Amino acid sequence: MYLHYNERSGLLSPLIAEDIYEVIMKNAARLDSEIIYDRDFDYDYFGFKTLERSYLLKLGGVVVERPQHMLMRVSVGIHKDDIDSAIRTYHLMSQRWFTHASPTLFNAGTPRPQLSSCFLICMKDDSIEGIYDTLKECAVISKSAGGIGVSVHNIRATGSYIRGTNGTSNGIVPMLRVFNDTARYVDQGGGKRKGAFAVYLEPWHADIFEFLDLRKNHGKEENRARDLFFALWVPDLFMQRVQNNEDWSLFCPNEAPGLADCWGEKFEELYKKYEKAGKAKKVIPAQTLWFDILKAQIETGTPYMLYKDSCNRKSNQQNLGTIKSSNLCTEIIEFTSPEETAVCNLASIALPRFVREKGVPIESHPSKLAGSNGSKNRYFDFDKLGEVVTSTVTFNLNKIIDM
Repeated sequence: MYLHYNERSGLLSPLIAEDIYEVIMKNAARLDSEIIYDRDFDYDYFGFKTLERSYLLKLGGVVVERPQHMLMRVSVGIHKDDIDSAIRTYHLMSQRWFTHASPTLFNAGTPRPQLSSCFLICMKDDSIEGIYDTLKECAVISKSAGGIGVSVHNIRATGSYIRGTNGTSNGIVPMLRVFNDTARYVDQGGGKRKGAFAVYLEPWHADIFEFLDLRKNHGKEENRARDLFFALWVPDLFMQRVQNNEDWSLFCPNEAPGLADCWGEKFEELYKKYEKAGKAKKVIPAQTLWFDILKAQIETGTPYMLYKDSCNRKSNQQNLGTIKSSNLCTEIIEFTSPEETAVCNLASIALPRFVREKGVPIESHPSKLAGSNGSKNRYFDFDKLGEVVTSTVTFNLNKIIDM
């Protein structure tokens, strides 16, 4: 796989990175002796076909590594010359105590070792240059199997004046269709899985109603972006207005700047200041927007909702600035700026694997215990959990962060 030449172009196209190849060749005998191929049969049919479809390396569409080869490739890709740690990682993964994230399994040991899962970015600027710089960053991340959360609160609304051209803006919908097409075109790892972008918007944005319609199955095709995921970054003030059945003002961020850059009391002060100054593009009953959100969720499953003030209030990154979004899967909250991209590295621990039968040695223990029969003779092995998490999982993730 290292000396692979593309049969059409004739160019050297290695699937294994040079430094990893050298480590493997230097330690080939020991690494080969540690691989236990019988563990390939521990996968059920669905799991094996998933590995075959997306995770195992291929040449010309033909699979050229077994699951155990993949796990050893990933282990050596993470630890390189630290062979003891690589072997420990291999055995724990092949025994299915834990697994690394898909980008790590896709890319570890390859010439493009992008091992991180989640990326949070914000729109670099409300301009053609800023929008397309952000789009390029999304494409580059998606190429290497990263999932993306991007905030677009600062993009001017439909009808807003464009000083540079003396024209008016088309709003966020045509822009998001470009992001939609990029997610379709730049899939993760060249066909391994679809590109995945989550777009975050605050509910005071004047294009909020069009935003809610983007994933619906009816309506004009030019007003839809069904391959994106959508999320709302909701301030407490909006929920208070909904609860009290009060009005809600919609603004263009070009005409009412700074709302995305503050939270809590500062946000409320600025929001009410713009209301008093008459800068709202539109004033609606808050419950009208609320029920449109619910209708969109019923029809499409989105937008999912995160709460801006709670996320910022509980963050340990308040010193850096206002957090403007979460990621694709909404499980991390980190600061982003035009100069700063937040990144998340993941591994998954198989908690059912730690349920043990009393008196059964760990070497002969089944990998899965199903049902409740005999449950009185079972216990959760917290000692093994602590060993796996502290000695390997966190150790590996720290190495991945430093790569």
